[in-house]
Amino acid sequence: MTQNIYDNDEFFQGYSQLSRSIHGLDGAPEWATLQSLLPDLREADVLDLGCGFGWFSRWARERGANQVIGVDVSENMLERAQAETEDSYIRYIRADMETLALESESYDLVYSSLAFHYIKNLQGLIKEVYSSLRRGGSLVCSVEHPIYTASSAPEWIKHPGGHRTWPVDHYQEEGARTTNWLAEGVIKQHRTLGSYLNMMIKAGFTITHVEDWGPSDAQLAAHPEWEEECHRPMFLLISARK
Repeated sequence: MTQNIYDNDEFFQGYSQLSRSIHGLDGAPEWATLQSLLPDLREADVLDLGCGFGWFSRWARERGANQVIGVDVSENMLERAQAETEDSYIRYIRADMETLALESESYDLVYSSLAFHYIKNLQGLIKEVYSSLRRGGSLVCSVEHPIYTASSAPEWIKHPGGHRTWPVDHYQEEGARTTNWLAEGVIKQHRTLGSYLNMMIKAGFTITHVEDWGPSDAQLAAHPEWEEECHRPMFLLISARK
């Protein structure tokens, strides 16, 4: 089973204070780029994997989606998502994505934000996603960038000369990495960039866009603290089509 870290009280309290938890999609720095990768959602059937508080599920309906199903393993996340949703065409389901079985050819878009790097059996999930999409349907997702998941430390290393580096540890060795982020013992699955792409290609997808996300000049002007994101990408964004 996926580590259900979001139902850990310490982690959940910390996560709830993040900008993306308070301000929703607009509080996520990578959202503008992710949004540009999305297809037209009018009359679309949408699956939101790792839906969290339901921000994207509600946004998709506002953009004309026919119906949205949000899936998450966390009771805490789903409880808040349900409390903030007043739309009978959005349905939330608690399920473990490690063993998720999806109905074939049921969706026009499968969307996932920062969830796939928690999944050990990601190849199996990607196969399910491909099968669940209708012909021409899209997968749009983000994950923590492999350079980030391969890090051997939770923060920048500051050197005497003033410059800073982000340590990358055994990048080619894929598998579970344990970090202390918001709580101790958070388990993420490190994969190389090539592994992410090849999983999708092997499942049958055509890759349409890959982005090592970094802030734009306009974002840096508004948020100077995001300058650190120019030194190493924190997010990997991928779109693919069936």
